[in-house]
Amino acid sequence: MAKTALVVDDSTSMRQMVSMTLKGAGFQVIEGGNGQEGLDKLKGAPGSKVDLIITDLNMPIMDGLAFIRQVRAQSGSRFTPILMLTTESGDARKMEGKAAGATGWIVKPFHPDQILKVIDKVLPS
Repeated sequence: MAKTALVVDDSTSMRQMVSMTLKGAGFQVIEGGNGQEGLDKLKGAPGSKVDLIITDLNMPIMDGLAFIRQVRAQSGSRFTPILMLTTESGDARKMEGKAAGATGWIVKPFHPDQILKVIDKVLPS
């Protein structure tokens, strides 16, 4: 059975690039344009479960940190790997992400192989 990933980013082109990479690796992909949309999509996911979440940090309506905190508050998503994919690379921001519950951090621009390598580390086969 294919694994399901939720990709949350306010940039349509970035969501499409990440989705293409994930679909090429065999994932089913659900997309959201901000943290609130991501939460809504998460609740409506098949079986209300996703295997992986990739989110941007800076988004309108609900940013990535608030989104991660909301996801971690849901019992079924406490251990779901969440990767931050953002232009932010400062240690303070990374610590904020980790404190919110992010599993890993990838800095944009990215190479598709880079995302897949990180996914292999955080998501058991």
